[in-house]
Order: sequence, then C-alpha cells, then structure tokens
Amino acid sequence: MKRGARLWIVFFALATGAIVGSILGEVLSGVAPVLGKGFEVGVKPPFTVDLNVITFTAGLTLRLNLAGALLALLLVLLFGR
Repeated sequence: MKRGARLWIVFFALATGAIVGSILGEVLSGVAPVLGKGFEVGVKPPFTVDLNVITFTAGLTLRLNLAGALLALLLVLLFGR
C-alpha cells in the first residue's frame, strides 16, 4: 500500500476512534466514571479579526476523554500495520 494512503487510513482511524470513544466514555461514565475523565485543549476565546466589512472568527478546541484516547490508540495499532 502507498505511504500516502496508509497515512490517511491511520488518520481516519485516529479521528474515528477519538469520536466514537469519547461518545462511549460519556455514555458509560455513569457505570465507570474513570472513562469520562478527560481534558480540553484549545483557543479560548476564539481569535477574531474585524475588518469593518467582514469579520473572521477562528477557534479550535479538542476535548478527549480516557475512552476516546484508548479506542483511538487501539484503532491506530490495528489499522496502522
């Protein structure tokens, strides 16, 4: 498999694992509270540029919990080979 295609598969596995794992972590946090523990990294408040005619606002926040990190790692290990 080409290196570029493999990189996209690993990136997709990482993103999918983080999203699905974070959802599962929130759902299962009532049963196992440790799965819902996480962190948030980002730009707060969003960066804004006002040019009087048009305004640009940009911001990025990443929220990841333990279940999301574990599932993302598992999928990268499985699909990264």
